Amino acid sequence: MFDFIRKHTKVTMGLLFLLIVPSFVLFGLDGYSRNQENSTVVARVDGQDITQSEWDLAHQNEVNRIRASMPTLDAKLLDTPEAKYGTLERLVRDRVLAAAAVKSGLVVPDQKLQRLYAEDKSIAAFRQPDGKFDRAGFVARIGMTPEAYEAGLKSELATRQVMTGVAGSGFSTKSTADISLNAFFEKRQAQVARFSTADYAARVNPTDAELEQFYKEQQSLFQAPEQGSIEYVLLDLDALKKSITVDEQELKTYFEKNAQQPATGEERRASHILIDAPAAAPAADRQKAKEKAEQLLSAVKKTPASFADVARKNSQDAGSAASGGDLDFFVRDAMVKPFADAVFSMKKGDTSEIVETEFGYHIIKLTDIKVPKQKTFEEAKPALEAELRQQLAQKKFAETAEAFSNAVYEQADSLRPIADRLKLEVKTATQLTRNPAPGATGVLANPKFLAALFAPDAVEKKRNTEAIEVGANQLVSGRLTQYAPARALPLAEVKDRVRAQLQQQRGAELARKEGAEKLAAWKANPAAAALPAAMVISRDQTQQLPTAVVNAALSADSSALPALAGVELGAQGYAIVKVLKVLPREVPAAAEAQAMAKQELDQYTQWWTSAESLAYYKALQARFKVEIKAPKPEPKGAAESAGRG
Repeated sequence: MFDFIRKHTKVTMGLLFLLIVPSFVLFGLDGYSRNQENSTVVARVDGQDITQSEWDLAHQNEVNRIRASMPTLDAKLLDTPEAKYGTLERLVRDRVLAAAAVKSGLVVPDQKLQRLYAEDKSIAAFRQPDGKFDRAGFVARIGMTPEAYEAGLKSELATRQVMTGVAGSGFSTKSTADISLNAFFEKRQAQVARFSTADYAARVNPTDAELEQFYKEQQSLFQAPEQGSIEYVLLDLDALKKSITVDEQELKTYFEKNAQQPATGEERRASHILIDAPAAAPAADRQKAKEKAEQLLSAVKKTPASFADVARKNSQDAGSAASGGDLDFFVRDAMVKPFADAVFSMKKGDTSEIVETEFGYHIIKLTDIKVPKQKTFEEAKPALEAELRQQLAQKKFAETAEAFSNAVYEQADSLRPIADRLKLEVKTATQLTRNPAPGATGVLANPKFLAALFAPDAVEKKRNTEAIEVGANQLVSGRLTQYAPARALPLAEVKDRVRAQLQQQRGAELARKEGAEKLAAWKANPAAAALPAAMVISRDQTQQLPTAVVNAALSADSSALPALAGVELGAQGYAIVKVLKVLPREVPAAAEAQAMAKQELDQYTQWWTSAESLAYYKALQARFKVEIKAPKPEPKGAAESAGRG
């Protein structure tokens, strides 16, 4: 049952997601003060504008973040109008909560910040053995100075406090939860008569005159889309690699330098004794576990040969205890960092001190080391050459990206100069439209690039598009060389489509008409109603019925049963629902009743808290006079449904 609840909670929790995504992950810490050049205003919060350039930058940062964490994700999913509009909504959310934090005087104490730093292992990694902070390493890895990071973190934590009071204080009584959940899970026995558009469309046989009239009235439905032929230049790593020559001596120097480093792929074999102490365990429990680990370490140090026996009797790692704690061979990355750091710093035969990880306390014995054979220069040469070529290509991309962007703008009537300069290929494509063709791949399937190609200025003046990022380390610019505007297709060419559209439209009208007539007749004479066999309908047993039909069945007045209701289904036709009776909720077995009741109350409280959080956020939107000027993308299929209706 609660799998079903979780599915129905997705929309609410998806909206709540707007309230909890960290802002400087999306936009950058100093993003609010950058990119304030003249640009179209897409939203306004508390009198402050959000510009198109800020929106574009925020979305690109979000796309880059997701690509980095999910490299195999289809890039097209991140570049849809819906995804980009979601970024704008999050930018607005950030501004709203930031304004609320400032107006409420919310601050983050330095003590809390220091505690967070102490708990954050990724920050601790920049602390050098001598206690100094590796500032250069931090900037290189994080992409900002420690001061900027701290300022952003303070702002982010203060902003989160705005919602904490609501999200952290939600509650519900059992009686309230029962009323709502009983209604939510209510089942009803009902009969459903469907008047399907398809059945009535088959009866429609329009004349040629009717087809011509419909064609003239709905000509926008029967147009050939605008098309264009283009030339384009793609700057990416693959293109740059072809122009890079790797010097033999440089390869040898690189090989000799890396030969001094430990060979990659080293494996080590270790045994361990684990005393469980999860990171979330109370401090007293962790201390007790640590003391036990120290006692065992003392015993092992007195009698080193007893390690395996002590592990068998005391280790709480069920997977290795029976084999004396043996973990077999593993590479460094196979283990959590504290454990791996300890193992790979030990000598064969050594026993460690107590090692603390998120799982508890370990005593480790290093039993073997397997070092891979160092390759000769000739053996390593192909891989080294590919690696160096990749590094040089990435360096060259960073150096040439700005030149590429400037050149396609400054010499807007041709791509040849920058192609010759960077030794890139000018490619061509024909019969392109604003929407990717079925089976299109790469840049020709990128909606942003296609939109730029068919922008008014590009169509009118045949100028280069701006340099558009279409993937990691990928920039493209293109220009139309030929353009054909959208045109009405001749009736003879689309006659079958015109007939199908008209049949669909009239079929839906006939279905609604006959359905409404039957409803009136059956209400006047209930005994004459000819309906299919009854079925049980509920929110988790929809019987594959349209949502509108399910809602009609569950919202019928239960005090006046049986009840008849008509349901308009748009392009799908019409339905009549006859609700016969309300079925009570199933009562769980006595042994499960208490646990089920608690689970239901917890779930309902979560729903209620989500609703309160959203209501509070909407109140903040009104308080800070939020305006989103950019149009919200129309859901897919809406336009088609409108056309069919």
